[in-house]
Amino acid sequence: MAGPVPRVTIVVFAGGGPPAAGVADLLPEGAHVIAADSGLDHATALGVEVDRVIGDMDSVDPTLLAGLPPEVRVDRHPAAKDATDLELAIDAALALRPDAIVIVGGHGGRSDHFLANAMLLAGPRLVGIEIRWLAGDDLVHVVDDTVALQGAPGSTVSLIPLTDCTGVTTDGLAWHLESATLPRGTTRGVSNEVVATEATVSVASGSLLVVQPGALGAPVGQE
Repeated sequence: MAGPVPRVTIVVFAGGGPPAAGVADLLPEGAHVIAADSGLDHATALGVEVDRVIGDMDSVDPTLLAGLPPEVRVDRHPAAKDATDLELAIDAALALRPDAIVIVGGHGGRSDHFLANAMLLAGPRLVGIEIRWLAGDDLVHVVDDTVALQGAPGSTVSLIPLTDCTGVTTDGLAWHLESATLPRGTTRGVSNEVVATEATVSVASGSLLVVQPGALGAPVGQE
């Protein structure tokens, strides 16, 4: 009898601000690691080896790029292109048919990049794939089904609808929702609070950002 199909998780390092110092301990062992341009700098700072680097290479440390071992694939794209480096890295991740994608970085820096990253991760191509975004000291889940949250009682959780979300139900949060509708462009879900050691958020339809501010600790270099 065949055993269970192995779970495929891809880790994507993006540019922007530095990741939290403890992020490396949260990454799954044996995952395929892709760096989007200067995401290579962040991966290297955390001691994480990459399998592939993608981007126009306008912000990566050239010394790190030149020092990569020959087995690391480098895909260099022109600066004038129709997708950000992170989107190119997500495309490469999707080609591997993952069950889950963990994005590290992609916060800080330019606000237009940050907003574009949030919309990218809630895109229709990623529906059905578990998405975790480790953005600085914040932990963000992109939810189109159900997610289990771990957090200290009293810590903040915000639910931000990127599309019209229906059937939103929470458990273990101070302000309970039961089959609620959170329309896009509303703030009802902002600044909820964990009241149990494990909480859940589920959504029947739509794409919901579930944000745990400060859940990951201080960024590298600011510990």
